[in-house]
Amino acid sequence: MDRFSAIDNLKGVGEKSRKLFEKLEIRTLDDLLTYYPRDYRKFEEPVQIRKLQSGQTVAVLAQALRPLTVQYVKRMQITTAQLGDGDGAVMARWFRMPYLKNTVHPGQWYVFYGKISQKGANLVLDQPEIYQPAQYEELQKALQPVYMLTKGVTNHMLTKLIRQTMESVDLSRDFLPSEVRERYQLAEYDYAMEEIHFPRDEHHLKLARERLVFDEFFLFILAIRAWKEQTSELENPFPVEADPLDDIISRLGYQLTGAQQQVWKEIRQDMSGKSTMNRLIQGDVGSGKTIIAFLAMILAARNHLQSALMVPTEVLANQHYEAFTRLTIQQGLPIQAVLLTGSMTAKQKRAAYEKIAAHEADVVIGTHAVIQEKVVFDRLGLVITDEQHRFGVRQREALGEKAGKMPHTMVMSATPIPRTLAVILYGDLEISTIDELPSNRIPIRNCVVNTSYRKKAYDFITKEVQAGHQAYVICPMVEESEMIEAEDVISYTEKLKTELPAQICVEYLHGKMKPKEKNEIMQRFLENQIQVLVSTTVVEVGVNVPNATVMMIENAERFGLAQLHQLRGRVGRGGDQSYCIMINGSENGQNQKRLDILNRSNDGFYIANEDLRLRGPGELLGVRQSGAMEFKIGDIYADAQILKNAGKEAERIRREDPELLQEPHRDLKKRLEIYMRNELKNLSL
Repeated sequence: MDRFSAIDNLKGVGEKSRKLFEKLEIRTLDDLLTYYPRDYRKFEEPVQIRKLQSGQTVAVLAQALRPLTVQYVKRMQITTAQLGDGDGAVMARWFRMPYLKNTVHPGQWYVFYGKISQKGANLVLDQPEIYQPAQYEELQKALQPVYMLTKGVTNHMLTKLIRQTMESVDLSRDFLPSEVRERYQLAEYDYAMEEIHFPRDEHHLKLARERLVFDEFFLFILAIRAWKEQTSELENPFPVEADPLDDIISRLGYQLTGAQQQVWKEIRQDMSGKSTMNRLIQGDVGSGKTIIAFLAMILAARNHLQSALMVPTEVLANQHYEAFTRLTIQQGLPIQAVLLTGSMTAKQKRAAYEKIAAHEADVVIGTHAVIQEKVVFDRLGLVITDEQHRFGVRQREALGEKAGKMPHTMVMSATPIPRTLAVILYGDLEISTIDELPSNRIPIRNCVVNTSYRKKAYDFITKEVQAGHQAYVICPMVEESEMIEAEDVISYTEKLKTELPAQICVEYLHGKMKPKEKNEIMQRFLENQIQVLVSTTVVEVGVNVPNATVMMIENAERFGLAQLHQLRGRVGRGGDQSYCIMINGSENGQNQKRLDILNRSNDGFYIANEDLRLRGPGELLGVRQSGAMEFKIGDIYADAQILKNAGKEAERIRREDPELLQEPHRDLKKRLEIYMRNELKNLSL
């Protein structure tokens, strides 16, 4: 069977299943094979109840001492059980699982697997999974892969279909030249695919992962270089006068930092030079990238060029539109901006299209709606994308094509990537860095604590909300998993509603929600109708909420430091003191050491480099860490050395055989063509 054939070619996948898998972006057998586990779990020996400690995730071999009880707390069902093992007792509780009252029988032995938390003076086993002793014994024999799931798709269903696919598809032909495999001691492809999904042990899993990470970086780098060669413009079709805009900058009401002034100078030189600008602006959270983008759009307008600013969310597009309009009014500038988002009415969109086509609009600010076919520009000379890793290469290419000629391109990112890695990832893209914060920013106060601190944290959030402020709570998962030991957004929201005063509105947000739902939640949070927002990292590229003063991150050990820094940057945007509380759910001392770096510094580039120094290829279990560049398995921080090796090999092969026509590279050529057709559109420059 061809690995790129549709998933419904598999036995057991019908119309209903196919639609469920589409939610996970699994449409072909290749999608299924490269839907790598997000974690692996090793089941340890059960622990005696008297030895339990808060924060542990453990198995307990015990009996229910009496029938389970179901109570209603604020309209939510909570099932509780008193468990005993003859040497001690502990309470277990489950949310929204009343049926357990009829399935867990007193006096019968079970293995309860869950996380221990402190509730007052007592320990509680929260939301434990329940196994028969023999069933649990089988699980102890091997590493268990854990996949990201959606409702209707189970871990068992995925493993069964992946096994069926591996038996149906020939994986023995390896596209990576043997000399490259030998140079870096990389495993063969079929071995790597087998061990990444069904690892015998951690050693084999490590070898498999190194090979697949190398593949991902290697293909990405080759594809990006090839794409740039196809689309590059030698001459600047939209040269501008290098006006420093001193008249506008002097009336901003604040001084640009030295770093902002330097980047603004580089942009002016690019836009007035011989070649088209193609520049990445890296700037720490709150460093002032947006005003630089606004100045570039004003410069374009003064040269009779249109600009497009594309951002990931509608709420953010609205904020940028309002801020830019406010700036032009304050400065008395004859520059017309229009907003373009997916939720606008057909009439509103038509009016915007007409203004853009007639060049009555100098600036267009919006979401993906900006690249729709109906949008026709008169003279598009500047394209700016905010948070570049959220937009695919093809999407930016489509926006560029609307200009007829390639416009000046500027991509902005608050994700601090060490320069050594940025050069590999971005190739010949020019890189500017705003590494200086405005002097009036109040530093965020940080603390890293264990799970026993939760009650104090909830009290602190309550206090801040009562003072009129708002808070974020970040969880690493969307829904509770049958296997992953981490807090999830949906259950956590329910739990928080019982912990905080009733008058505090608590809601959740995650990436699986429909865009309209997400926009509504973010808008309500922005307007302080929601005081506490429980979310996944989807808020990492969120919206400016100056009233939010608390960022609490659960299972902080499961995130990379760069991503934690990004999340922290959601607060501290107003004039009030802000706080970041990181809950370390691990007993691992190395995790504490890593997280303490965030205690010491608010400098994103220092943090990124420390992350790079401390983490190494030995860290492979757990969720994708970095948040930057959405690779399926690779992590640019933990896998920095593999990235460097892949970059070196990609450059060598392009130099020696640019068309990939030599015998050792023919399979690679085919694989690269497929990659560029199917996968590059989802990744970014």
